[in-house]
Amino acid sequence: MKYGYFDDQQKEYVITTPKTPLPWINYLGNEGFFSLISNTCGGYSFYKDAKLLRLTRYRYNNVPVDTNGKYYYIKDGDTIWNPAWQPTKTDLDSYECRHGLGYSRFTASKNGVKSTLTAFVPLHDHCEINHLVLTNDTDTVKELTLTSYIEFCFWNAVDDMTNFQRNYSIGEVEITGSEIYHKTEYRERRNHYAVYSVNCPIDGFDTNRDAFLGAYNGADSPETVVKGEAGNTIASGWGVIGSHHLKITLQPKESKSFIFLLGYIENEEDEKWESLNVINKKPARALIEKYQTEEQVLFVLEQLASYWDSLLSKYTLSCKDEKLSRMVNIWNQYQCMVTFNMSRSASYFESGTGRGMGFRDSCQDLLGFVHLIPDRARERILDIAATQFEDGSAYHQYQPLTKKGNLDIGSGFNDDPLWLIAGTAAYLKETGDFSILEEMVDFDNDPTKADTLLEHLRRSFQYTVTHLGSHNLPLIGRADWNDCLNLNCFSKHPGESFQITGPSEGPVAESVFIAGMFV
Repeated sequence: MKYGYFDDQQKEYVITTPKTPLPWINYLGNEGFFSLISNTCGGYSFYKDAKLLRLTRYRYNNVPVDTNGKYYYIKDGDTIWNPAWQPTKTDLDSYECRHGLGYSRFTASKNGVKSTLTAFVPLHDHCEINHLVLTNDTDTVKELTLTSYIEFCFWNAVDDMTNFQRNYSIGEVEITGSEIYHKTEYRERRNHYAVYSVNCPIDGFDTNRDAFLGAYNGADSPETVVKGEAGNTIASGWGVIGSHHLKITLQPKESKSFIFLLGYIENEEDEKWESLNVINKKPARALIEKYQTEEQVLFVLEQLASYWDSLLSKYTLSCKDEKLSRMVNIWNQYQCMVTFNMSRSASYFESGTGRGMGFRDSCQDLLGFVHLIPDRARERILDIAATQFEDGSAYHQYQPLTKKGNLDIGSGFNDDPLWLIAGTAAYLKETGDFSILEEMVDFDNDPTKADTLLEHLRRSFQYTVTHLGSHNLPLIGRADWNDCLNLNCFSKHPGESFQITGPSEGPVAESVFIAGMFV
């Protein structure tokens, strides 16, 4: 069965059925705010760190698969459907999902009503925009109800899915007009909150998940949506959601546009409150004001398209092989940028609750994106180097929010330090910016133990040559070079790895190249 095709002109992959073998997802975001979105609108959002600052919940290994995301229910008489099929799974008259560069667009229709939903993360704001357009293609008036739905996460994704006895009592919200504010733990220990808004007056809202869904119901048939009336519920405890309820009249051939925004807001400690127990909403309102009109949204979406066009124009391949050109000129470079942003820390298979950013992974990733964003590659190198120990070894992983080493895994991966050499060399070759070698970088994020990046690289090399076996080959550590190579886990005798030494053009040669610049 064919599930879709590439549209090279639009730089999109077009999915023609919602019933793909697995959820086919896109990664939205460029710097601080990120969202994962599937071809049926499943997924989740987080700010910088999928473990520590997750805005919305996602249930891994769920049944049915991929059943939590950002949903819109359209009720037309007795028929209830979604623009991306899930979660009602109502048969649609038409369906199409286009995963583009930094955005996804869903087009569907049912009983003469057409929906177009565009989801994207703006370049410079910490939010996701969902632009929904409903069109009445019939010759009669349509009376519809539109209900939005997201489920908030209590920030720390591990606590959120494990510490139930605590979480059942801590959820908090505020409602102001069309804005739903999720402020769990804001009073006690946080200076950030989430806001979920729509750009028009609403006819009701809900923030209590269990009341919204109804007893023993799922997201496929929420009691509130079936009734067609909002409960105006205020959540206090576990199941905190954001849901707007709108009653819509569409004249024949008329279209109406709705802009939903999910945003992350931080306040300074001395600017947390407007008044007693009322959170400071000024930054949120300033953000919302930027996305009130369709013209504003389309302008920012065009900025996003121009950004990707500029990136992809830095390297192009001309050849007769259409498939090779497509992969090299569009999708491989896009994937390299996604990998730069995520470093495998969050996906549908990696929960984002443990590993953070990989030291080795992030160094390797540099080779794929340094030509696209050299300034950010420079910053990434310095961040990675700061998680190195004074003896040249390193944390295997670090959290992107704190940029500190992850103690869950620790160190002991003997090939990690060499990848810092390889990644830095790639940057030097691409940019010629040797000043980076003189940058002062902390060891283990301790400013009292800072030294130049060049010294970090020297210690990387020194760590390897001082950890040799009886045959003068580098000792194997934990999962060296390949996560499956844990030979020392099953032996009392240190192993040796011929792979770490590499070929002549590998990491060892790269270290000589860098040192030679200062001989």
